Amino acid sequence: QVQLVESGGGLVQAGGSLRLSCAASGRTFSSYAMGWFRQAPGKEREFVAVISRRDSSTFYADSVKGRFTISRDNAKNTVYLQMNSLKPEDTAVYYCAADPRRGIATMYRVSPREYEYWGQGTQVTVSS
Repeated sequence: QVQLVESGGGLVQAGGSLRLSCAASGRTFSSYAMGWFRQAPGKEREFVAVISRRDSSTFYADSVKGRFTISRDNAKNTVYLQMNSLKPEDTAVYYCAADPRRGIATMYRVSPREYEYWGQGTQVTVSS
């Protein structure tokens, strides 16, 4: 089992940057592909980015491509989401999640239903 704790959210002006972190418990962190999702009020949870278990291949939602960067440090059991050029429409609760499936390309890890473990979320608010 994996427990996930997000941090790094906050209030930022449009055009600013934030770096989210997701710390995982357990010794099997490197066994999971890790994803970031977000959910705005009244909307469904949506995919943001995913990184593979070990080779660090990544995949992004079109809405964040070129602005957000996902990375991981397996030695620290942590996955990161660097968010640059933030826009008001990026305002949401951001969640990290762990996907235990193997042999799946990152581009197919976009459904929240496939992720087994979730953090509690961290609020990101971008003011205009």
